[in-house]
Amino acid sequence: MKTALITGANRGIGLEFARQYAAEGWRVLACARHPEKAGELQMLANQHPERMKVHALDVADHRQIDELGRSLSGESIDLLLNNAGIYAEAHRSGIFRSEDYEAWMRTFLVNTMATLKMAQTFASQIARSSQKKIVTISSKMGSIEDNDGGGSYMYRSSKAAVNMVVKSLSIDLKQAGVIAVVLHPGWVKTDMGGANALISSAQSVSGMRQVIDRLTLKDSGRFIEYDGKPVPW
Repeated sequence: MKTALITGANRGIGLEFARQYAAEGWRVLACARHPEKAGELQMLANQHPERMKVHALDVADHRQIDELGRSLSGESIDLLLNNAGIYAEAHRSGIFRSEDYEAWMRTFLVNTMATLKMAQTFASQIARSSQKKIVTISSKMGSIEDNDGGGSYMYRSSKAAVNMVVKSLSIDLKQAGVIAVVLHPGWVKTDMGGANALISSAQSVSGMRQVIDRLTLKDSGRFIEYDGKPVPW
């Protein structure tokens, strides 16, 4: 049975990943900051009691990541899905203000640093699996070439930075046979994407799962859209 470790699994894209992978027979280790408040995730776990376990994890807290790493030290993790991310209201306005610096640091902790910390913590569990995949949910808003709208300094910079983190991971983990990529999920109808977004979580995740299934070591270090198209850096 293949195993997926998913961060930010309490809602939106993360919840849909957990739902689809559990339905496909995967063992799912689903992480959320406050599992006791994650009603839909708990209901899903109750539907798949033998294949799904919910873990408390705030990816901005490195001590919690270390604790989870120790508790899962005996696992083989086929897929690490770095999905947890934040997009604060300050970002939506596109206004650059000095009082946003604290929020900017928090954004980097969650959107950028957590990806490297998760990879460092679970590298051995991933390397001994059959799939050996690290997938990080990024965004076209982190593409420097694609930025023709300006604004969103915090979110754009955090996603551009995590793209570089994953690119370096793809090089450093190549000898271990680990595949590391970043995916753009599309403009998705979630709390983050809003009601005017173009596709549903189910459509986005279904597409990304097809991309993930086809990944080989030759794809490591790529930036890929949910429909398989390359995204410019």
